[in-house]
Amino acid sequence: MTGPDKAGAVTLESGRRQRRRRRRRPRTGSARGVPLPLLLPALAGLAFLLLPLLALLVRAPWRSLPEQLTSAQVWEALRLSLVCATAATALSLVIGVPLAWLLARADFPGRGLVRALVTLPLVLPPVVGGVALLLALGRNGVVGQWLDSWFGITLPFTTAGVILAETFVAMPFLVISVEGTLRAADPRYEEAATTLGASRFTAFRRVTLPLIMPGIAAGSVLAWARALGEFGATITFAGNFPGRTQTMPLAVYLALQNDPAAAIALSLVLLAVSIAVLAGLRDRWMTTS
Repeated sequence: MTGPDKAGAVTLESGRRQRRRRRRRPRTGSARGVPLPLLLPALAGLAFLLLPLLALLVRAPWRSLPEQLTSAQVWEALRLSLVCATAATALSLVIGVPLAWLLARADFPGRGLVRALVTLPLVLPPVVGGVALLLALGRNGVVGQWLDSWFGITLPFTTAGVILAETFVAMPFLVISVEGTLRAADPRYEEAATTLGASRFTAFRRVTLPLIMPGIAAGSVLAWARALGEFGATITFAGNFPGRTQTMPLAVYLALQNDPAAAIALSLVLLAVSIAVLAGLRDRWMTTS
């Protein structure tokens, strides 16, 4: 056997051995041999999470569902929810992506504190966020009083107030996602662009932005879904006025007191939206390497 043929045979045999070893290797995360003290609480946790959703589907008024969903109040709340959630996501993109870049790329004193403050709305009770927005942007607020006296702008109990309340609670999801993507991206591409004469902003726009687009897309979907489901900050800062500030979660709360069937129908719409969000993110979070 000649030298090249012998080398090819050795390489082929080595590949076969590696494939046999991989087949014999036990799979990580296999369900075999799961300890019973871990299996039972895991099943209980799964049942606890799925039971309310199943109850919503079982008790849904399927016969009267088309009538419930075609009412003018439902469509008005749905339209307002979609418009405000989309506007809040757009506003989060405009100010959240630069903020994420600042946290990921810039080195300045107190960066850890700034990051903690940015993520604070994730753990802050939404009602507290609404009260804080009132104290900041209300007619007698720290900034709102000047907006009212100088420009005649009043934000509380308006559609703009709904957008601001949703942006306050949703933007941290976008910032965290984009910052994580920026930290994973290689900064040398951006540095190479600057050495070739591009400005920092041009390097970000032409090089970094396309690299982090998957993170921006995932963060935008999360922010949009969070804004769509916002309740506490919205009702505190913007109120609950049909056609102006009554979004879908507020309509569910109001319908639950007067018409439980309508509340269930509205809840099914929000459940369908949540499932669509998970389906859109399945390639990013729901696959294993």
